[in-house]
Amino acid sequence: MPLFSKLDLIALVWFLAAWIGYSLAIEMTHHGKSGLNGLMHRYRSLWMERMLARDARMVDGQVIAGLQNGTAFFASTSLIALGGSVTLLHSTEDMLTIIAAPPFGQAVTHVQWELKVIGLMIIFVYAFFKFAWAYRLYNYVAIMVGGAPPASERDEPEAKAYAQSTALVITDAGRHFNRGQRAFFFALGYLGWFLGPLPLIATTAAILVVMWRRQFVSDSRQAVSAS
Repeated sequence: MPLFSKLDLIALVWFLAAWIGYSLAIEMTHHGKSGLNGLMHRYRSLWMERMLARDARMVDGQVIAGLQNGTAFFASTSLIALGGSVTLLHSTEDMLTIIAAPPFGQAVTHVQWELKVIGLMIIFVYAFFKFAWAYRLYNYVAIMVGGAPPASERDEPEAKAYAQSTALVITDAGRHFNRGQRAFFFALGYLGWFLGPLPLIATTAAILVVMWRRQFVSDSRQAVSAS
């Protein structure tokens, strides 16, 4: 007897294809780069250009500190979620009863339940590494801002190149932060699999719709593209 049904495998492939496909579309395609995440790079470049013109750069330091704090919060949250997933492994009997109770619930074996929980743990581990690396990159940005040329040299080619290099590091940090957040969103969709393959297909589709709308048709995206 196979470990998972054909419908389970189809739902899992759909989940992985949706996650990977959406990530590639957002980060690699021209249309994806016109989304909210892609448009923000222009503001990062503008920020660094204006940073060069300031003699006192305390505001820039405060902004970077805020970005670091937000990233640290999500990194800590991913560890807490990972701990909760470990707890699920120790409550298999109770959870199997709860999952099978709803009309659309699906009875699963101990092995199936444990493999599904391990999959959820892998998602949170991935998210933690992304947030941790983003936090580290923001540390590098703080150092680069501290070592930026003085305002008197802001029109020098070297100063402008320095500002653009710093903006690229900030963009890279934002990219890894976005990947960590994306993992959180898809973790919510993954929870549908605990109820069965059809709920997984439905929750994954719902997550895709929500993320697409925020990237391309949200009020924030319209405001950023109009300015």
